[in-house]
Amino acid sequence: MDIRTALQRGSRLLEEAAIPAARLTAEVLLSRVLQRERAWLYGHPEELLDDAARAHYDHFLHERLQGKPTQYITGVQEFYGREFLVTPDVFIPRPETEHVVETALRLAPRAESVLDVGCGSGAIAVTLSLELGPRACVFATDASLAAIGVARANAARLGAAVAFIACDLSSTIASRSLDLLVSNPPYIPAGEEAGLPREVREFEPRAALFAGPEGLDAYRKLAADGARVLRPGGWMILELGYRQVDAVRAMLNERWGELEVVPDLAGLPRVLAARLLR
Repeated sequence: MDIRTALQRGSRLLEEAAIPAARLTAEVLLSRVLQRERAWLYGHPEELLDDAARAHYDHFLHERLQGKPTQYITGVQEFYGREFLVTPDVFIPRPETEHVVETALRLAPRAESVLDVGCGSGAIAVTLSLELGPRACVFATDASLAAIGVARANAARLGAAVAFIACDLSSTIASRSLDLLVSNPPYIPAGEEAGLPREVREFEPRAALFAGPEGLDAYRKLAADGARVLRPGGWMILELGYRQVDAVRAMLNERWGELEVVPDLAGLPRVLAARLLR
């Protein structure tokens, strides 16, 4: 079987199973098998797959047809122009979360002490460490030891100086110690599980998805503890569920000011930034 035929066959199988972006998925999976860029596939359509490559590709296709996300199959996901390792122990970084990083770099470009709460793969913490440079001391927490392991591996392979702490949210962080707190917390209401795509519902870690009946439990804790761990003038920057901006904004008392809501590319409120006044 040559590359052209392999891509045609893979695309057809994925389309028949109603897998989104079937052609792109087939290309990504075959690229990973061959350890080549996608563009290379189109320059070598008559290249033959050996038995090992064909078996590997068929295995990848089978996993995707069973609903497993492409990122968990290939083991990587791009975020802010860098490739991050991902496993089923961590939430797959989404492009929308890059708005958290962009907002942090815009509002707190000289932050010297930074905390990423619920770091998962470490995408936010590692990116901020690399973008802010050596002046910033970056910490990251997660309740999952397995997630910490993935995040630590990402920091090592990308050369980021991040200190990882296994704990619930920011519970072990000293008071008045931070210039910047960022988080993409779980925010899906528990009752909405059935409506999620199969890839999310059956494969991504539940702790990274669900946060109580309204999806607000993590925000309540962050609003309370953010006021404890931030120094006056420090910023808290949170990713939002698309219907939660008003509820989260209402959790911030008079100690917070300069509230800003940042929309994503679809125009939905995606990030809430607030500055601790006192």
